[in-house]
Amino acid sequence: RTCDQLRCTACDFRVSLFNDYIWDQSCDYLFFRNNMPEISKLRAKMIKKKGARAYACQCSWRSIDELTDLQTDQQLRWVCGKH
Repeated sequence: RTCDQLRCTACDFRVSLFNDYIWDQSCDYLFFRNNMPEISKLRAKMIKKKGARAYACQCSWRSIDELTDLQTDQQLRWVCGKH
């Protein structure tokens, strides 16, 4: 299960998630800083991939295509935003 209310404690943005997409490898900090949360601008670097999920806030991003425990990633500052 995945929390759909993730929030980043570093940039204080809600974490957006996109089913069946991954981020292009050319993505960088400035891309997300300048384009979050505008989906029309983010689509420029999204690649369709069945079964994957792309996550992003304004300062971090991840592409997940297999079961992954995001809590083990020490660089992420994402927490449940409460339901």
